[in-house]
Formats: sequence, structure tokens, C-alpha cells
Amino acid sequence: MNAPSDLGQFSQVVNMPLISRRRFAELIGMSEGVVQAWIARGYLPVYEIGKYRLINLALLNHMAMQKAPKI
Repeated sequence: MNAPSDLGQFSQVVNMPLISRRRFAELIGMSEGVVQAWIARGYLPVYEIGKYRLINLALLNHMAMQKAPKI
């Protein structure tokens, strides 16, 4: 599945603070294996609930904003 084609689809995703690695991979157009490797290397923030590791979109967004160039 490709990344969302319109902002309406994307805005629905941004409102969810946690997302599975499978769904995240679908949304960004990468394989689940790549996303898993990014998690293993610490590139993506995760939140653990029991045996599940979910990508923390709120923290990922915060990290991206911190790295954004200041205008």
C-alpha cells in the first residue's frame, strides 16, 4: 500500500499517538522489515504495552520538529 494520497487520510493517522509497525510501514510505503530494523537501531520511538511494541507517533513528530531547520 502506498502512502496516503490526500491530507484527509493523513490527518486521521496523526490523531492516533500509537501505531503498529505494519500499519506504519504501509503508510510510509516501506516494508515491515525496514521499519523493524529502524526500531531495532533506535531510529523510531516505541511504546511497549505488554508484548506489543507500537510506534509512538507523538514522540516521532516531536523529534522531527526538534530537527527541523529554524526559519
